[in-house]
Formats: sequence, C-alpha cells, structure tokens
Amino acid sequence: MTAFNIVRFRVKPGHNEQFVAAHRGPKPGFQGFRGGALIKTGEQTYCFVGEWTNLQKIVNARPTMIALLDTFRDHLEDQGGGLGLTDPVSGEVVVKLPASKPAAKKSRAKAKKAKRKKRG
Repeated sequence: MTAFNIVRFRVKPGHNEQFVAAHRGPKPGFQGFRGGALIKTGEQTYCFVGEWTNLQKIVNARPTMIALLDTFRDHLEDQGGGLGLTDPVSGEVVVKLPASKPAAKKSRAKAKKAKRKKRG
C-alpha cells in the first residue's frame, strides 16, 4: 500500500540556499521511493513530502535518510517544543484523491460554428 513520509525543517537564517542545494545534489537510490518534493512553507521553514511503494520501504531507508540528513544538519535550527531539528511523520495512504480533470477545450471548428450561429 502506498505510503508517504513528511518532514518539517526550520533552516538557520542565511542558510536557505545551502539547504535547498543539498536537496538538489546527488540522490541515494532509495528502493521503493517514487519521488518527492521540497516545499517552502515560510521564510525559514520547509516541508519534504516523499511517496513510497509501501511503509516498509520507508522503514528500510531510515538509516540512509538519517545519513543524508547528517550532510545538511548544520543548516538546520531547532524547531522548539521538544521537536529537535526535524519533525518527521510517515504512514500509509487511507484515501487517495483523484486529480481534477481539466476543462475540455473547444475545437476551433466548433468555436467558429458557434460564432456563426450567434450571428445568423
């Protein structure tokens, strides 16, 4: 069953570029990782969302993910409230929402025909 991991980060002032660059660099080949995104949620805050084939693949990848985190740990600031440098969560999908369907485009022929009808 598809699973996601989500991690919140707070970056030290002046370290945004280095933090983002660390996510653009070479990627380890996580087995079962389908892809992800780094999202800027505030001036110094980010959230990473990763999609995986199943929860066990996330569990198996944790040591490598921690090693990756160690490469940019110096750019992170404690989030406070006892959270530490990161706020990670993960779990299995319970509801998958379909993407919205784009509005159908009218063909040029239909648009011209409709225009002629209005004139006539």
